[in-house]
Amino acid sequence: MGGHGDGYYGKHGTPQKYDPTFKGPIYDRGCTDIICCILLVLAIAGYVVVGILAWSYGDPRKVIYPTDSRGQFCGQQGTPNEGKPFLFYFDIVKCASPLVLLEFQCPTTQICVSECPDRFQTYLDASHSSQGLEYYRRFCVPEFTGLQKDPLRVLADKECPAVLIPSTPLARRCFPAIQAKKGVIMVGNETTYNDGHGQQRNVTDLLEGAKKANVVLEARQLAMKIFEDYTVSWYWILIGLVIAMVASLVFIVLLRFLAGIMVWVMIVMVILVLGYGIFHCYLEYAKLKGEAGSDVSLQDLGFQTDLRVYLHLRQTWLAFMIILSILEVLILLLLVFLRKRILIAIALIREASRAVGHIMTSLLFPLCTFFLLCLCIAYWASTAVFLSTSNEAVYKVFDEDTCPFAGQTCTPETFNTSNVTKQCPNAQCLFAFYGGETSYHRYLIALQFFNLFMFFWLVNFVIALGQVTLAGAFASYYWAFKKPEDIPAFPLFSAFGRALRYHTGSLAFGSLILAIVQVIRVTLEYLDHRLKAAENKVAKFLLSCLKCCFWCLEKFLKFLNRNAYIMIAIYGTNFCTSARNAFFLLMRNIIRVAVLDKVTDFLFFLGKLLVVGSVGILAFFFFTHRIKLVQDTAPALNYYWVPILTVIVGSYLIAHGFFSVYGMCVDTLFLCFCEDLERNDGSPERPFLMSPELRRILLKGSLEPSQSPESQG
Repeated sequence: MGGHGDGYYGKHGTPQKYDPTFKGPIYDRGCTDIICCILLVLAIAGYVVVGILAWSYGDPRKVIYPTDSRGQFCGQQGTPNEGKPFLFYFDIVKCASPLVLLEFQCPTTQICVSECPDRFQTYLDASHSSQGLEYYRRFCVPEFTGLQKDPLRVLADKECPAVLIPSTPLARRCFPAIQAKKGVIMVGNETTYNDGHGQQRNVTDLLEGAKKANVVLEARQLAMKIFEDYTVSWYWILIGLVIAMVASLVFIVLLRFLAGIMVWVMIVMVILVLGYGIFHCYLEYAKLKGEAGSDVSLQDLGFQTDLRVYLHLRQTWLAFMIILSILEVLILLLLVFLRKRILIAIALIREASRAVGHIMTSLLFPLCTFFLLCLCIAYWASTAVFLSTSNEAVYKVFDEDTCPFAGQTCTPETFNTSNVTKQCPNAQCLFAFYGGETSYHRYLIALQFFNLFMFFWLVNFVIALGQVTLAGAFASYYWAFKKPEDIPAFPLFSAFGRALRYHTGSLAFGSLILAIVQVIRVTLEYLDHRLKAAENKVAKFLLSCLKCCFWCLEKFLKFLNRNAYIMIAIYGTNFCTSARNAFFLLMRNIIRVAVLDKVTDFLFFLGKLLVVGSVGILAFFFFTHRIKLVQDTAPALNYYWVPILTVIVGSYLIAHGFFSVYGMCVDTLFLCFCEDLERNDGSPERPFLMSPELRRILLKGSLEPSQSPESQG
């Protein structure tokens, strides 16, 4: 027995010895991992510089407003185009050119107009009457004044379009008003049109051009509709999130006083909520039987931006029913096999509830973490937008015919007097895209990469700060001999101050390692996206293996960091020492870790599922106008899944914030419990600091600890 114990401990470090002076988190500590602290400060200073550079060069208007052939914004206040919100293409048929996909720009003149044309008219016809020419002038370049100029010369100089076509604005761009009547494509009740050069063309040519011109706009149109939904539903989304917050808070408070009952109530409620979900899916599935179009398969339908289409398919509800049934069966099986472990986990949760009850401010601490995370996300997102819009307008030579200068950069002001127009009479100098030739523009990709890396580093640092603070507070509770008399005043604020004052470097070190792994994972995802069209099976297989390995590595690092931060909070050691000590302590108690850690995680997951499921079902019935009492109050939406998904994701984050306090409390108490077993033996001279109930439950059966070397000897 003794030999086995010595070998076991030699392999997994030396257990803690009895120390009569140890009273919990050490106050007399020094700064740790100073080099990483300096690195973090320098990185943040660099991040601020990148932000200032981005905000100096960037212009988010480029994302919102369309730009004409000179790179000027349509509809922008304080510019010549202030009253001209729509972009008009001189010849949209040219948008069917492959150049659109290469340059994201149509090889035709584009101008800003106050309204889209509403009639078929050629310039040659309009030039015969002053009234027709006056209307036509609205769609010519701004500097056009040649009312007496020869019409053919005007068209040759590309000052006016050859033909106007009835159009409607879409995403602030004038597209032909294409409609299908009895399967025939028509524009303005016509199937052909005069192209202004004496030729009759089919309107299907317009359709092809409009499709290619629309290739960049579909995503933006979807984004605009989603934005519209947010503008009319944000008030109700906030109410849904407040309900989630209240539900989480009530659940946590009840858990404080009725831990055992609440856990079983939670388990039963989750089973009932999932059961109702299965029943509702079956009702919808049965109701759609025999309805026209309900038997179309999801594969045949393909991707649709309007998710309501899917709810009219029987296959959708069948899929939901199968998924929920599998989830229900899995939970029931886990409950059957883990019923004894759940009793042990409840005891630990009950002890955690007492700790939270003595440190109630810990329930509000996630709000601080959430605020700091919001700052990180806002800074990263705004910097990313400004960086992506900080390019300058680049103009290129476009020509339908073969031209040696095609694709070269040009200057619009001097283009008409350059050699290009002499050799290529039909060439045009058009705005192509936003780019630049300066050092700043050349390193834009590197700056975006740095922005992403700093986002991961700072987010992980904020989470680490929250974990160390909570661990320090709950460790103060555990190691107090007489509770609550020996708990120090303001344990949460004391732990927060110690973390920032002494351990910023250690937190920066742990979060840096995690950030590097996360950036590698993002890079692998990007490479995987680029290789999707490739036929190289070996490369795809290796990439999948790498993705799997780094996913596992990230999970392991998160687990190790979390326990390392608990040791930092208690002993004030540096990150590597804390990680090693935490790992060895867990390895010396590996049976307890396997039994308790995942069972408590499972119970907390059920709690989150209950809050998210309840609020999600309520949001679904509200936004789909199925609650008769408030049927008229619910807003009309383009996509009702937008607010529902927002409420579900937001509810999960809120529930996770509250339950993470309990999760950190359980992990801290568990690590302290393992240390307590090694330091003390339960005798009057070396009494355990755990509560009698916790000791009774955790020390029975298969959880009986390996005895310390002293007791073995």
